[in-house]
Amino acid sequence: MERRKLGGLGLEVSALGLGTMMMPDNEESVRTIHGALELGVTMFDTADIYGGGFMAGRFGDNERLVGRALKGRRDKAVIATKFGIVTPDLRAHGHPAYVKKSVDASLLQLGIDYIDLYYQHRIDPNTPIEETVGAMAELVQAGKIRYIGLSEAAPEQIRRAHSVHPLTAVETEYPLWSREVEDEVLPVLKELGIGFVPYSPLGRGFLSGQIRTFDDLPADDYRRYYPRFQGENFVKNLEVVSLIEKFAARKGCTPSQLALAWLLAQGEQIVPIPGTKRLDRVRENLGALDVTLSAEELAEIERISPKGIAAGERYPTFLQS
Repeated sequence: MERRKLGGLGLEVSALGLGTMMMPDNEESVRTIHGALELGVTMFDTADIYGGGFMAGRFGDNERLVGRALKGRRDKAVIATKFGIVTPDLRAHGHPAYVKKSVDASLLQLGIDYIDLYYQHRIDPNTPIEETVGAMAELVQAGKIRYIGLSEAAPEQIRRAHSVHPLTAVETEYPLWSREVEDEVLPVLKELGIGFVPYSPLGRGFLSGQIRTFDDLPADDYRRYYPRFQGENFVKNLEVVSLIEKFAARKGCTPSQLALAWLLAQGEQIVPIPGTKRLDRVRENLGALDVTLSAEELAEIERISPKGIAAGERYPTFLQS
């Protein structure tokens, strides 16, 4: 398994991690996490808000799943989790007292003594980021977390946070067809020596080629509310996926492997965390590590899927901050 370094403080992880957000709390998910670990995946990404109970005020469902699956295997895993989104209005929260309360809850839910990488999930507009990161730095000193990260942070916020305590990683959505981070965020991360962890690197599954019609999404699938999966946007985005599929077929790989290989080629500090609940998908995604793209092929992919090609916003209106 190829390994990559995140940040400048020594964290090293597998070149591809595993996002666990959509995993149901069942034995198949546990087997998938076990299988991923056996295949060489070391980085597992969760959050206190992931799971089915957060809208009822019950946080930690997904953390409990990840903790149960990694029990007895803690020394082989890098566990990343997040705090900072609160219900019922899904607002961002970063007050120092809340940070300290949240980490204790996550440690309990995960059943571990320390968290490897702790992210602020969304930036609180009402709390200076220096105060939030200052509290996180105290958690490092206390041994409750090892490394600090931010999720969906703007360049100025990243700079201010990094001046308080070195950031190890920033996590933001970054699939082939949604590349806003290339304009300002990635240059800042490169300048400051901060790692980058792209979530939804397969466009929430769209780039896998497995979704052909809107009805392929289960009735309770959250993606039904996302603009890129609706109406005319869906049709336009399917046309882009078709081009990616044709290129992947010529290359002798799957669309998912092509999309992940392209992402891995964007920088050595990049560690995508494709999410899945199935072990066969984990195996398929790891096949991206064997896909080498030449400069000419990367240029062709750029022509097929140029910046801004995706139709529709990343999030539905009620989730946009």
